[in-house]
Parts: sequence; structure tokens; C-alpha cells
Amino acid sequence: MGTEAELPCAFGRGVGVLVWFQLLCVPVVAGVLGATHAEIEHHLEMGRKLLAAGQLAEALSHYHSAVDGDSKNYLTFYKRAAVFLAMGRSKSALPDLSRAIQLKPDFLAARLQRGNILLKQGLTQEARDDFQAVLQRSPDHEEAREQLVRATELEELQEEAHATYHRGDYSTTVNVLERVIEISPWDPESRELRADCYIRMGDPRKAIQDLTPTTRLRNDNRAAFLKLGRLHYDLGEHHESLSHVRECLRLDQDDKECFSLYKQVKKLSKQLDSAEELIQEERYQDAIDKYESATKTEPSVQFYTNLATERICFCLVKLKRVVEAIDTCSEAHQRDPHNANILRDRAEAYILNQDYEKAVEDYQEAREFNSDSIEIKEGLERAQKLLKISRKRDYYKILGVSRVANKQEIIKAYRKLAQQWHPDNFQVESEKKEAEKKFIEIASAKEVLTNPELREKFDAGEDPLDPENQQGGGGGHQGWPFHFDPFGSGGSFHFKFEHN
Repeated sequence: MGTEAELPCAFGRGVGVLVWFQLLCVPVVAGVLGATHAEIEHHLEMGRKLLAAGQLAEALSHYHSAVDGDSKNYLTFYKRAAVFLAMGRSKSALPDLSRAIQLKPDFLAARLQRGNILLKQGLTQEARDDFQAVLQRSPDHEEAREQLVRATELEELQEEAHATYHRGDYSTTVNVLERVIEISPWDPESRELRADCYIRMGDPRKAIQDLTPTTRLRNDNRAAFLKLGRLHYDLGEHHESLSHVRECLRLDQDDKECFSLYKQVKKLSKQLDSAEELIQEERYQDAIDKYESATKTEPSVQFYTNLATERICFCLVKLKRVVEAIDTCSEAHQRDPHNANILRDRAEAYILNQDYEKAVEDYQEAREFNSDSIEIKEGLERAQKLLKISRKRDYYKILGVSRVANKQEIIKAYRKLAQQWHPDNFQVESEKKEAEKKFIEIASAKEVLTNPELREKFDAGEDPLDPENQQGGGGGHQGWPFHFDPFGSGGSFHFKFEHN
């Protein structure tokens, strides 16, 4: 059998491929069982080459064949352990290292590497045993001595962390566990303890960061998957929650806690996804109904209530149900005062309500929270234009109709006002001139609001009849849409009502 002196290097604390490459250059010793020496040599040589090329899975396959062919060669197990470690599979490496030690108890390189893995797993007593065994045979072994000191330090820190945790001093526990996890990054218990501290300290994000790797560090960590599912759920991340709960059920489909959470998350997630799909289809009332159902499915988690209120606000604006929209958006704003989207939607509701000053205020506040949004920037500019125009003339107010009035409502209001302010109804010269002015405004308002193109311009904050906005400018009465000449001879007026 070969001796440890045949190895050009022992496993250190690192797991770099170069270290494994150096190790795997060691020739195989005799003692082949079940395969010829040439076959074993072939598998080991192929394994070495594939490992050097970074093809770890293929390399591992050849080392499996080498081990199957020679189950009595400690170096073959040791080399396969090297591949497992290069793949980040320390759990799989441990049995091979233990088998190598069993076959050759004085194989110090294997003992040292097993001790390093055990230390990283937080198993201080087992790691200590391996480091002491190395020092018994090689008292001057520097790395073994250093690692033994680290094992002692880790043990003391673990005790301190549990003591401060039980005293309720979670902040100190987190600080102590920082060093614990630095020494033993593969220890799931320390990460789970720190995650629990973060939860108690109100920092679920950091708890998730610690719990996530524990699902890989334990073979059956349903508890971690369940806790991750609940944390993501409470944060409003229902898709992530569903993913973790499914992993829990994959480990045990009969797990009652996981199945109960799964049913809840799946139902809510389906409702929320469906509501957003309805919005994309512009089926806003159906989306409102779906969001209201979601709040009944989950009335306790604030995130989902806030989300539903925000999106219902958006839908009401799209449906132009102005009063309801303003009320719902205001409630959403109270729930989430820094949400720029809510302020944007309420601003649009205020515009529909012809309350341009409030619309400008909401858009300005929204921009403070999201200065990069082009939509908010353009919305603010439009609201400011509408405010400016409203201080001159507002065609909706002239006719006394809402911004959501349809064409029939506009024409009806126009006819009523046109008859009321017909200049022929007034005999006193001063009253007649006032009627002329009023009638011109009424006719202009009707022309703009019944013309889709002109109305769109006005709704965007531009007065299409303002000479400043017309090419060629000019004074006089250019652009007045109605067919009469109030300034013609004789002072008699002839009106032609357009019933389009």
C-alpha cells in the first residue's frame, strides 16, 4: 500500500481545483479488486483529466468506477472525496474521507480534511478529535494546531450565542453568530438561530437570507421551507411563497402545516394574478371584484389589503367613477403615503373632477417619490397646463358638464345654454354684448368637446382654440366654429345649430 508521503500535498482549507489537480496526480497503489490494474489506472487518469478541464460530473463518474473496482485502496476514496469537494458536496465527501481513514488510520491528510469539514459544519467535538489525532502523530503540524484553536473558539462562541438568545438579547446574539458563521458556514443551526433573531427584531429580509441556504444544508428541512413560505407570504411575495411551500410538500406530501399554507397561498395567488390579467384586458370592474375577493381570502396581512386598495383605485379612475376613485385613492394613500402610483392615480381622478390644483399637488408629490418616471413627469406637465387653461376658460365648466360627459350630454347642455344666451333674447345693448360673449364661449365649448381630436388636445392640457396654439396666430375671430356673424350689419344674428 502507498504511504502518505507519496502525496504531493494534503487537502488544505481551500477547495480550489488546482489543489485537487495536484492531489490527483498521485499514482494509484496496488490492491485492485474486481478490475484489472490497467482499467483502474484508465479511470483515474480520465478522472484527473476531466477534473482539470472542469468537467466535474464526468470526472466523478470515472472515480466511481475506480472505487467500485478497488474498494480497498484508501487513495482512491481520498481522490473521489476531492472531486466531491470541488463540486461543493462536502456531505458526500465525508464518507469517502472516513473510509480512507478506516483503511489507513495514520492517513493524516484525510483526518485533517475531515476535521476541516466538520468544523465548517459546526461539529466542534468531532472536528477536535480529528485535529488532535493529527497532532498526536505530527506535533508540529501548524494547520492542525490552528484549526484546533478555532474549534475551541467556535465552541465558546456557540455557548455565548445561545446564552444571549435565551436572555432575549437578540442584537448581541446576531453579533456573536456573525463570527460563528464565519468559522462554520455550513452549520444550519447557527443560521436558523440568527434567522429567528432577525424575525424577532422585525427584519424578515435578513431572516430569509439566512434560512435559504439551510434548505440545502439539511437533507429534509421542511421546517425551513415552511418558514420561508410564511415570510415571503407576509411580505406580499406570494409567488416565492408558493415555490417554497411546494418544496416542502415535495419532501412530504402529507405535511399538514405545509399543505394548509399551500392551499391558502395558491388561492390568493390565483386571485391576484387573475385580477392583474383582467386589468391588462381592460376589464376593470371584473378586476375590482377579484381584488375584493382577495381581501376576503386574506384580511389579516396588510400588504394584500394595501395592494387591493391601490389597484381598485386605479380601476375606478379608468372607469371614470370620479367620486369613488378619489375616496378609494385617498384611503390607499393613507395606507401607503409614499406610493407614487397611488398619487398618480388620484391626480388623474382630480383631473376628471376638474380639480386641477389638487392634481398638480399630487403629481408633484409623486415625483418626489419617483423622479425617474416619465409618466409622472408628463402627467404633471399636463395637469399644470390644465390648471393654466382653467384659469382662462374651461370648456367643461362653460357647458356645465363633467370631464367624462359623452357627446349626447354635451350637445344637450349646449342647446339649453345656447337658447338661454341667444343674443336676440336681449334688448338692452350692454346685455346683448354680454350675451354675444357668452354665446361665443358656449359655441366654442360645444365645438371642442364634440370633436374627438379637439377634445383630446384640450384634455391633454392644450386649448385648441387659443390663437397662441394655432399656426399663423392672428387676431379677429379666426377659428370660431359656429356659423354666425355677431358683428354683421344691422346687429341681427343668424344661428345655425349643428346637430352632429
